[in-house]
Amino acid sequence: MQTEPQAQSTNGAVVTANDVTRVYGAGETAVHALRGIDLEIQRGKLTGIMGPSGSGKSTLMHILAGLDRPTEGEVTIDGTPIARLGDTELTKLRRRHIGFVFQFFNLLPMLTAEENIRLPLDLAGGKNDKAWTDEVIERVGLGDRRKHRPAELSGGQQQRVAIARALVSRPTVVFADEPTGNLDSTTGAEILDLLRESVSTLGQTIVMVTHDPNACSFSDRTLFLADGLIVREVAKADAHEIVTTMEEVSHL
Repeated sequence: MQTEPQAQSTNGAVVTANDVTRVYGAGETAVHALRGIDLEIQRGKLTGIMGPSGSGKSTLMHILAGLDRPTEGEVTIDGTPIARLGDTELTKLRRRHIGFVFQFFNLLPMLTAEENIRLPLDLAGGKNDKAWTDEVIERVGLGDRRKHRPAELSGGQQQRVAIARALVSRPTVVFADEPTGNLDSTTGAEILDLLRESVSTLGQTIVMVTHDPNACSFSDRTLFLADGLIVREVAKADAHEIVTTMEEVSHL
């Protein structure tokens, strides 16, 4: 059985990328989605990632989360280099360290809200900490909806289930892919408040890919990608500054 490589020192970063490239195809038709990314994701921070269509932001998230492999370079998750892990070991590492929040919720329709939330714990075969599960359900405002199935919930409530599911296993990092993209502006703001609160009160680390400048105004920092490279970074900023930076990046 393949064993995990030894954890390496990452200076407090929970996820790192070192000279990561991703090329799809070969020869003249090759697409260089990432062209050499160096990145550190610090613990207990909300990091936003923005960029024009085709800039590589979704590819970067997939590689940082271990859902795709870089063509070259290395990614570490909680100090463990993942490039040489086999599929089974990588799956185990994701279950232990990573939570996901998707644009379209990805809930199982036959399960109740509570059963969907507990799913990562059940899949990992770990002991269900009922007190913690109950706390997470209450924190996301689903105490009176825990027995409802997804079809009986609004879009915002379904996304709250997805966030609770991502948090319940106490992951090292949560990756949120367009978490407000399928919601109206009011509900989206509520979801962003919830993500921000999970960072501020629970110390959760979150990486959020989004096209929404308002969403990134909730971030501690925002990284801007263009043509497969990180070309700009801003610390906590309002939506206007993010829009201005995004316009500049789009013309690079």
